[in-house]
Amino acid sequence: MGAISATILAILLLAAPATQAASPAPTPSPSNQTFQNNISGFLRDDTRAPLADVTITAKKGDFTGTAKSSANGSWNIGVPEQGTYTVELDESTLPEGIKLAEGQENPREVTFSQTSNLSVIFAFGKGIVVQEQDFGQNLLNRLVAGLSFGLLLALASVGLSLIFGTTGLTNFAHGEMVTLGAVLVFAFNAAGLPFWLALILSLLGGALFGYAQDRGLWRPLRRRGTGLVPMMIVSIGLALAVRYVIQFYFGGATQQLPYAQSPEIQLGPVSISPNNLWSLGISAVVIALIGIVLLKTRLGKATRAVADNPALAAASGIDVDAVIRLVWITGGMLAALGGILWAYYRPGVTFDMGSAILLLIFAGVTLGGLGTVFGALIGSIIVGIFVELTTVFGLAADLKYVGALFIMIVVLLFRPQGILGRRERVG
Repeated sequence: MGAISATILAILLLAAPATQAASPAPTPSPSNQTFQNNISGFLRDDTRAPLADVTITAKKGDFTGTAKSSANGSWNIGVPEQGTYTVELDESTLPEGIKLAEGQENPREVTFSQTSNLSVIFAFGKGIVVQEQDFGQNLLNRLVAGLSFGLLLALASVGLSLIFGTTGLTNFAHGEMVTLGAVLVFAFNAAGLPFWLALILSLLGGALFGYAQDRGLWRPLRRRGTGLVPMMIVSIGLALAVRYVIQFYFGGATQQLPYAQSPEIQLGPVSISPNNLWSLGISAVVIALIGIVLLKTRLGKATRAVADNPALAAASGIDVDAVIRLVWITGGMLAALGGILWAYYRPGVTFDMGSAILLLIFAGVTLGGLGTVFGALIGSIIVGIFVELTTVFGLAADLKYVGALFIMIVVLLFRPQGILGRRERVG
């Protein structure tokens, strides 16, 4: 059954495999279509204006890769293997009046370190000017960024919490449902579809994937009386299968969605990128609609009844299988939307982007209370804000996710039912 779900995913991606399509953001070199490791960057002058048609070359041994920066200043060179490369910017191709900053090394040697995408920065004009930011200002900006991150986490967490509440399943393939949304947007857009249509089709693709999982895999297992632990193990296998099907068609490189790079704007005392602002607004509206449906409609009440007691709900005349199927469809769509917003928050689309935040999603659900939708919302917001605030207080950016996982451990030790969860007797 896992193979059936993976085949459906492959059919969706086969329509426009990313390995044969050009990304709408960077202008790739020919080698990008054959190599999974990349050297990339953005060229902008000291006024933040993009520099287009500038030639960059990467060399190592007999290999030479060349790229030109696109209209938004992005460039990307695929390389055959990781290691040390000599990267050179052709200064003769710079626009008139633009020069590299004083002391800027060109050519320079760069080395990969535990990543498939290496970023290289060239500074122009006066170079990179370090500005001392007021602590309060920085704290406020991180709070807003954390709220935006927490709300996009909540989109995925609400779906996972609904699935757990109605079926008891801890679905480790939920991260791949997140990845699918971003990958489908890239694939449909690369196929030449309008961006708005690519978004709609991607959300429908996420919903279809959720439906296919329940119809082809989880429903038959439930009817056979399969235990929750074996089903959890099946979900791990499904996650691995789907992840590497996506990698096969999408590739291992980081790709950018349209409009991924945008300068920050100032809203009063807060500095925020338009993408994060859109993410915050969209997430808030969608979660509010989910809350209204769950609280005010018959369908929402039926869903909460199934989550509370499936046997009693069935005895009351509720079609439990139909409710669970709808939960899977909704969860798939919410996960796809969360994946699209996550691709803009990072920014970038990779085949394993969903698995990278899967533990944060679990942390949000656990903190709020397993199976409680509003608990997942509160827990995700706390996790998102905590992750962003740790960098304000000196924690290295590479370690900021560790704090969220520490929260999950503490919650399990002292309040295992979570913030809004109910205490239950075990044994």
